[in-house]
Amino acid sequence: MSEYFSLEDCDVIGFDLDHTLCRYHLKETCMLIYESFARYLVEHKGYDKDLLNVTPDTWDFCFKGLVVDLEDGNLIKLAEDGTVLRATHGTRNLSTEEIIKHYGPKREWKHFNNLNTSFTRSAKYYFYDNYFDLPGALLCARVVDMLNKKGKEVTPDFWKDMVAAIDHNYNTSAFREDSGWYFPSVKRDTERYLQSCPESVCQWLRNLKESGKVLLLITSSHSDYCRLVCEHILGKDFEDLFDVIITNALKPGFFSLLPHQRPFRTLVSDVESGAGLSCLEKRGWFSQGNWPHLHNLLKSLTSKQQPKVVYFGDSMRSDMFPASTFAKWETVMILEEMEGEGIATEKHQLSASNQSSASSQGPAEKKGKFEECMKAPSAVSQQWGSYFVDVQMDEAGQEHLTLTWCCSSIHKYSSVAIPSVESIAALPLNFQFKRFSSAQSCTRGYYPSPPQSLQKRAES
Repeated sequence: MSEYFSLEDCDVIGFDLDHTLCRYHLKETCMLIYESFARYLVEHKGYDKDLLNVTPDTWDFCFKGLVVDLEDGNLIKLAEDGTVLRATHGTRNLSTEEIIKHYGPKREWKHFNNLNTSFTRSAKYYFYDNYFDLPGALLCARVVDMLNKKGKEVTPDFWKDMVAAIDHNYNTSAFREDSGWYFPSVKRDTERYLQSCPESVCQWLRNLKESGKVLLLITSSHSDYCRLVCEHILGKDFEDLFDVIITNALKPGFFSLLPHQRPFRTLVSDVESGAGLSCLEKRGWFSQGNWPHLHNLLKSLTSKQQPKVVYFGDSMRSDMFPASTFAKWETVMILEEMEGEGIATEKHQLSASNQSSASSQGPAEKKGKFEECMKAPSAVSQQWGSYFVDVQMDEAGQEHLTLTWCCSSIHKYSSVAIPSVESIAALPLNFQFKRFSSAQSCTRGYYPSPPQSLQKRAES
C-alpha cells in the first residue's frame, strides 16, 4: 500500500453526517443530551433529582474513549494492549492498588480482546466513542455514585434504565412525535446546537462532484432529522450535492450484515416502505440498506468493477472499523480532539489554549457563564488526561508516554485523521496525505499536524 493517500485517486467519496459534515456546538449539545437522559431517569424511573444538577467542574469527567464496566460500575481508560491506564468507580478515581485489586497485577481487562477485534457492544460493557452518547458516561458514573451513597449494590440492572433513556430520546419516531427532550430542543433552536458549514466546505463538495466523483451521504440518523440538519448546514438544495443519500443506515450493521438481513427501503414523506428492495438500481434517497447492494450500484455509476471509495466519519465503532474491515474502503476520521488538545496549523500558530477555546466552541457560538467555565468535551481532561497518550509511572519513578487504545485503533483502521472537513476544503484534489503506517512514527497520518501529546511522545 502506498505511503500516501489522495482524494484524486478515489472514485467515490462518502460522508457520515453528524459530527462529520455537520459540526455541533459541543458544549450546548452535550449539556442537552445529558439533561435529556437525566430527565428520563428522574421523571420516568424515579431516580434522585440531584442528577439534574451539574456544575461546570463536573464536565471534566466527560471524556471520549471510556469503557464502562457494567459488572462493577467502573469506567476505564485502556492502553493499546488492553491494560487499564486509569479507572474510576462512579466518578471517584481508583488508586493503583484498587485497579490491581479489580484487574490483577497486570491490570488486564478481561473483555478487551472481544472489544478490540469486533467493536461490538455487550451486556457486560459499553464503549463511549461518539458525542451523541458521551454525556451518558458522566450520567452513568453519577448514577453509580448515588447507588453507593444509598448503600445499594451496583449491578448491571441500572444499565437497562440508561438504555431506555437513550431509546426514549433517539428512537426513529421521536423527531416526528416530538417525544423526549433532544429533538424538540434542536428543532426549536437549531442554531444553538448546529454550526452551519462554511462556504468553503459547500464549494468543496460542489467541486468534488463537478470533478466526476460520486458523492454519498450515509447516516444512522432518520430521514426527518437528516433533512433538518442538512438544510441548516448546507442549504435547501443539499440533495443536489449527493448522488446517493442513505438515512437510518443503522451502522455498523450497514457494513457487516448481509443484504437479506438489512435490505434497502424507499421513503415516502419520511416513512419507510414495508418491502425491502432486492437491489439498488439508481441514484436517490434510501433508508437502511447494506454495503454489498450499494457496492453494486457504485460499480454501475463509476463503470468500474472495483471502484475506490473513501468514507469520512467520526466513530470508530460505526464508521472506521466496519468501513475498512468489511467494505475495504479508505477511511478519514474526523477527530475534534486534535483541536481540543492543540495542533499547529499551516497558516496560524495557535497556542494550545487558544486553539482549544476557539476550535471547540466554533466560530459563532454564544456562550453563557456556565459554558465559559465548562470544559469542552473535545479538550484534554484533568481527570482522564489525553485522548491519544497517557502518562504512566514505572516502579523506578520514570515517566512513560503510552498510546491509548483509541489512538492505536485510529492508526489501524483509518487512512488519515483530520480535525474537521473544513481543514482540508482548500486543498487541491491531488494533495498527498501521509497515510497512517505501523512502520512509521506515531505522528504520521494526522493533518495538518499531530496532536501535541503525540508530538511530545515522538520527541521523547
